[in-house]
Amino acid sequence: MRPLIISFILFLLFFNSSGQSRKIIRIPDIPGYITLKCDFHMHTIFSDGTVWPTVRVEEAWREGLDGISITDHIEYRPHSKDVEADHNRSFDIAEPLAKSLNVLLIKGAEITRNMPPGHFNALFIRNANLLDREDVFDALREARDQGAFITWNHPGWKAQQPDTTLWWNEHTRLLNNNMLHGIEVFNYNEFYPEAIDWARDKKLTILANTDIHEPIGMDYNVAGEHRPMTLVFSKSRTEGGIREALFSRRTVAYFNNTLVGRAGLMEPLFFASLQITPSPGLLRNGETRKIELLNRSDVDYELELVQPGVGFDATSSLVVKAHRVTVIELSGNSDEVSSMSELKVFYRVKNMMLNSNDNLVVTLTIPNV
Repeated sequence: MRPLIISFILFLLFFNSSGQSRKIIRIPDIPGYITLKCDFHMHTIFSDGTVWPTVRVEEAWREGLDGISITDHIEYRPHSKDVEADHNRSFDIAEPLAKSLNVLLIKGAEITRNMPPGHFNALFIRNANLLDREDVFDALREARDQGAFITWNHPGWKAQQPDTTLWWNEHTRLLNNNMLHGIEVFNYNEFYPEAIDWARDKKLTILANTDIHEPIGMDYNVAGEHRPMTLVFSKSRTEGGIREALFSRRTVAYFNNTLVGRAGLMEPLFFASLQITPSPGLLRNGETRKIELLNRSDVDYELELVQPGVGFDATSSLVVKAHRVTVIELSGNSDEVSSMSELKVFYRVKNMMLNSNDNLVVTLTIPNV
């Protein structure tokens, strides 16, 4: 036990003396909710990761995350000869630092089985040791009975589904017995479009997570890009707020400058990101007006015109760069336009996905006075 205490003290000394700073992730709140940036899938040396649990907390703090869950494997612990502990130990070690840094740490574990049914994270558990059951359904039933939010991890992982990403009868059994609540549409560096459609059809919560095993900087350019994360639209910045939001399916997956979720969440997120300022005046035939879009978020929104305007032309495609002003030009092409009280421009947001085939379509309404 003494070496562990010494290691923790050395870590704190390094953390306090190294002048580290915290990144600010600029994703706006939406009406009625605050937007929490979370990663609910990561590992430490207490399963098959390579870092101490406090490192996961420190990484999350540095990268601007609000909440995390350390989900060490129940059944797969390759370091067990060197690190002997029960399944709750990684949480117990990480919790004091998480509280001091105001990072919301959710107690979790990963139930690790062959396909079907595959790997599952159980979040908000009370005792990870009780998930150590021979039968996978017994393990997931125990997680459910502890009040856990249960997610299907990396459903299209090539190691388990090399040819086709399938929904198995076992998953239907889990869904029907309240033992499946969410699904990862993105894990580490893999995207599973099928999972978006399953989430919509089966009313599952959408998640994107790192599933990180190494130090975060070994797998992601954390200085120049963002890690995959789940945006949680919560009523409060609390563990209870996150839990309620997950069970209510108020999440958006955020990865590689792409957002995946329901229109009812993504449309307010898009408009909360932008300040729209049209140039003054009436648009007439043969004249041009400009619209300035100030993007206050970290997302570069990729827009494509869906249909021509009535009585005017608009910029056909553009990228609304993060933290910059982008200009849309409207050009009158008929006398009809000057009699219109407002101008409606319809854009498809190419990096906001509703399902595997459709993107969010937004309407920019511009007063014409």
